[in-house]
Amino acid sequence: MMQKEYKTIREVVGPLMLVEGVQGVKYDELVEVTQEDGEVRRGKVLEVREDKAVVQLFEPTQGLKISTAKARFLGRSLSLAVSEDMLGRVFDGMGNPRDGGAPVLPVKRMDVNGEPINPAARDYPNEFIQTGISAIDGLNTLVRGQKLPVFSMSGLPHAELAAQIARQAKVRSSDSKFAVVFAAIGITYEEAEYFIEDFRKTGAIERTVLFTNLANDPAIERIATPVWH
Repeated sequence: MMQKEYKTIREVVGPLMLVEGVQGVKYDELVEVTQEDGEVRRGKVLEVREDKAVVQLFEPTQGLKISTAKARFLGRSLSLAVSEDMLGRVFDGMGNPRDGGAPVLPVKRMDVNGEPINPAARDYPNEFIQTGISAIDGLNTLVRGQKLPVFSMSGLPHAELAAQIARQAKVRSSDSKFAVVFAAIGITYEEAEYFIEDFRKTGAIERTVLFTNLANDPAIERIATPVWH
C-alpha cells in the first residue's frame, strides 16, 4: 500500500499533533514523523475529519519542529510480531524487547486491534486453569484463553498475588503446552524487577511472556499494553 507523506503539520498540543490536507487516512493508522535531522517519532491516527487528522504520538513531543517535520502515514495499524521465541522474554508496552535481547523473528504479525467478536464461534470453555488461589478457583474460575484483570492500589500485595498466579497457573487434565502472557501497567521499576526475578528464580519465565509498562513510560502504552494480553 502506498505511503502518504505530508509537510502540513500545523499544531502540536501535548502528545497530539494536527496534520492538514490529508487524503485516505484511516482511524488507528500508524504514523512516522521524521525531523530534518532524521530523527523519527511514531504515533497513530486518533481522529479524522474531512482533510484533517489528529495524531497521538507514542514518544514525547518536546523538541519537535513542525515547520520542517514530515508526517508519513503507513497505511496499516499497530501489529505485533509473534512466535514461540517470545517465551521467556520481557517486552515494553509497545512490544519492543526490554531485556536487551534481539527483536523477535516473527512467524506472523497480528493486528492488535483484533476483529469483531462472534460469541457463537467461541470454543466451549472446558479447559480449567488452576491458579492455586481459592477465591479465584472456587468463585471466579478461569479457563484457557481467558484474561484475568487484577486492579490494585498502593499498599496492597498486588505484585505478590499476580506473581503467585502466574507462577502456579496450570491446566488440569491436559498434557498440552501451556503459556502465560503477563501484562503489567503503570508499575515502578522495582515492581518490574520483582516480577522478572521471581519468574526467573522459580523457572516460570520459561513459559511466560512479560509486557511491562513502567510509570514513566509514554501514556499511550497504557492503552496498547493490555491489548497484547
